[in-house]
Amino acid sequence: MPNALATATSPYLRQHQDNPVDWQVWGDAAFARAQAENKPILLSVGYAACHWCHVMAHESFENEATARLMNENYVCVKVDREERPDVDLVYQSALSAFEGHGGWPLTMFITPDGIPFWGGTYFPPVARWGKPPFDHVLRSIAQVFRDSPDKVRSSAAEMARALQALGEPKAQGDAQLLSRQTLDRAASSLLAIMDADNGGIRGAPKFPNLTALDLLWRGHLRSGVAALQHAVVHALERMSQGGIYDHLGGGYARYCVDEAWLVPHFEKMLYDNALFIDLLSTVWRTNHAPLFEARVRETVAWALREMLTPEGAFAASFDADSEGEEGKFYVWDEAEIDSLLGSHAPAFKKAYDVTAAGNWEHKVILNRLHAPTLGDAQAEAELALSRAKLFTVRSERVAPGRDDKVLADWNGLMIAALVNAAMTFGERSWMVAAERAFQAVVRIHGTSGEHLAHSSFKGQRGANGFLDDYANMTRAALALHEATGEADYRTQAQEWIATIDAKFGAPDGGYFFAPAGGDARLVVRPRHANDSPQPSGNGTTAGVLARLYLLTGEDAFRARAERLTTAFGGMAGKYPVAFATLLNSFETLVSAQQIVVIGGQGQEQATDDLLAAAFAGPRPDRVVQLIAAGSGPPAGHPAAGKTQVGGKATAYVCTGQSCSLPVHTAEALSQLLRAA
Repeated sequence: MPNALATATSPYLRQHQDNPVDWQVWGDAAFARAQAENKPILLSVGYAACHWCHVMAHESFENEATARLMNENYVCVKVDREERPDVDLVYQSALSAFEGHGGWPLTMFITPDGIPFWGGTYFPPVARWGKPPFDHVLRSIAQVFRDSPDKVRSSAAEMARALQALGEPKAQGDAQLLSRQTLDRAASSLLAIMDADNGGIRGAPKFPNLTALDLLWRGHLRSGVAALQHAVVHALERMSQGGIYDHLGGGYARYCVDEAWLVPHFEKMLYDNALFIDLLSTVWRTNHAPLFEARVRETVAWALREMLTPEGAFAASFDADSEGEEGKFYVWDEAEIDSLLGSHAPAFKKAYDVTAAGNWEHKVILNRLHAPTLGDAQAEAELALSRAKLFTVRSERVAPGRDDKVLADWNGLMIAALVNAAMTFGERSWMVAAERAFQAVVRIHGTSGEHLAHSSFKGQRGANGFLDDYANMTRAALALHEATGEADYRTQAQEWIATIDAKFGAPDGGYFFAPAGGDARLVVRPRHANDSPQPSGNGTTAGVLARLYLLTGEDAFRARAERLTTAFGGMAGKYPVAFATLLNSFETLVSAQQIVVIGGQGQEQATDDLLAAAFAGPRPDRVVQLIAAGSGPPAGHPAAGKTQVGGKATAYVCTGQSCSLPVHTAEALSQLLRAA
């Protein structure tokens, strides 16, 4: 008989509905039951694409004897970390305090009033890798809870005190004014930990750290330091030619387990691919590398082919596993390649590292790590034909499962990335997809124009929106506004910013992750600005406020952005990798602010040409403002009073409070942007 997860709004939770574990959903009923039965809560947090979550489920949660131990001694609660990132954030922080690191699956033991007193990640069914068997852990924790309540209370009280720092930036580092010197020091310190051979940050496992690469790229554009440019380009080349990239279907995996970017953890996440599309497009505007354009086009094609839901929004992720094996869908052996490609096999095998011995567990992960760039046009055309043949054959395999949950924050990242790519490469269809996804999220997740739900599954809403949802969707709205000139997008952005202020604001600066009046069961209301693999909500909000200030000239937006960046300034100056988004947003606020104002009618060739030239500029912090014919920028804006000249599409480039003379051609605008 299915357990309580059968009606959950998360595909991940529904995967566990037939476990013999009496799983409960996170909520008042589970906590009330724990209080009534005086049992600890066993909290298990995972997500649909998590390989080790599946391993632990098969080994332990599907085992009758283990399930009996769990049911007899605990109230067992299963949480999808993507559906409830607030729960995950609090208890991951607790695990980091216990063990110095976090991870999934998260296995946390908490008191009936929600305070953690011990935890870990994956536990095997028998002792291995230095980890005790899960049944031993279950018996030991139950005995301690039953026989030594003073120890439990003491551990819980200590953890509750430690977790309070999550809600207090001053406990994480003093408030501090940031400066341009902070940005330069951050770029230098980040450069010092880059892997000169393999690209990316040194060590393994290896994550893309795309927000940190963005910080390096902005540092190069600001300073002209060639080493910063090389570090970014080298990392993107290695990842784009490595095994972390799906050379047949497009898209990047979440991370690699090795230093060389060969062996991925095969799950594909929407947010990673959005960030890759965004940064590759930005870097391409300077170096015009064919490899980067190819990877953008292939990854956008993957997203539009495989990630769209029927409503037009984007699904969350693809699993790492198929048929119970990690990576089975993606890997090959030499005999398959020879049989399928015939006379074209030798060239393909040389290009993609195909050998009889394989390069991972006697199988082949396709990669081109031996070459940083693409080959000549004829060779690439022949390889493309071979890839297409293999892709067709691969499509007949059992595919990894897709998590069809729609997340507002991740969709915001992909929408903004599609706008950037569409304007960079002149692909109108990508803009159409971005607008359609935006409308789908607003329609399904939005209420009264001001509020957002965080998640939905087949149109059914989940939790209320968190800071990241509002921040990323507001950023997406502004990207669409800049690209189309449509006022409704900016209106929506300003409504969401007002909601952020009303529901998430903190008296001493910055914003809480969860809204006011949120889940009272959580021991702390987190407030932080450090990036995870995704940009932080506070970092993104700072950038949104900066862009609204530049678009409107309203000083209140600038003041709020400065207050926000100052609140987290002490930590950002010390740990630039973790606070890269906040630092990047601060640069938008204080750098030589470049605003391109275009007066003209959208969808007309002369205006579109000026728009294309504006977006072709290298700087990611520039703001583009399309002003309808007969109107002008608002008072307080540096271009206030400037309009079309002579009835022709007209552009001005404003830096700080000074604006250029009007120009009317894309070539003239490009020259201004290069000179600015």
